[in-house]
Amino acid sequence: MCRLFGLSAAPDRVKATFWLLDSPDSLAQQSRQEPDGTGLGTFAADGAPRVEKQPIAAYHDAQFGQEARERESQTFVAHIRYASTGGLNLRNTHPFAQRGRLFAHNGVLQGLTELDAELDDYLELVAGDTDSERFFALITQRTDRNDGDVTAGITDAVRWVANRLPVYALNLVLTTATELWALRYPDTHELFVLERAAGGAHGDRHLDHAGRPGTVRAHCRQLAAHPAVVVASERMDAEPGWRALAPGELVHVDSQLDVRSRTVIDSAPRHMLSLAQLSPGAAASQSAR
Repeated sequence: MCRLFGLSAAPDRVKATFWLLDSPDSLAQQSRQEPDGTGLGTFAADGAPRVEKQPIAAYHDAQFGQEARERESQTFVAHIRYASTGGLNLRNTHPFAQRGRLFAHNGVLQGLTELDAELDDYLELVAGDTDSERFFALITQRTDRNDGDVTAGITDAVRWVANRLPVYALNLVLTTATELWALRYPDTHELFVLERAAGGAHGDRHLDHAGRPGTVRAHCRQLAAHPAVVVASERMDAEPGWRALAPGELVHVDSQLDVRSRTVIDSAPRHMLSLAQLSPGAAASQSAR
């Protein structure tokens, strides 16, 4: 399945180093298990988003993700893509940018013709072919309808999709220059949050997070002295504070690193998809790795 990673150190800007593919040897042997794209999203000091991403159509393209990237930002979002909808090209690779926000998604939703009709003029924000970017455009539309309230925008969008479209999973991370949101819905895939004190559980450790081979690694020395909030598709170290989000739970980390969490939808999608109902490619993208 796709891998999500988000980090906020707000209000502090910190330098963090990312390796989006941390195990080159295994990738050479994985065939269909090989990731289809990698991406990292950060923000400049003036709040402008910066997206670095690359589809992986062949093994040599994986070198993009294996290179160490040190970036400074208050918020970070990283994504490893296993393609379910849309070809292997740059426009279909996460994260996506809209209206000064960055977005990455793990899951599948269908009924894109109906979704396109609902988007109306907001379909102009969609440059690629994926369900993910369309879902992001729906969040943008609903955020505008709620006077820029991103929490309300995500809530409205998720409820509309859950009521109208076939859904397998809608896990997401959305960031602005100073804030972060993460949603797990429904219970298909796990998503974890860690409210990390300065120095971690021992009080003197920098952040060094590594997912399972072939996914995300993140390193930040400054977090030995600064607190942070991390969101990830898996527990990435032995910190005792990792917590699994409940299905339907939306976490918001504000510009002062205050964390608010609430269940925004407490029922399963009306048209819940099973793995057997997905196309072979989509099913392979959603299988555990």
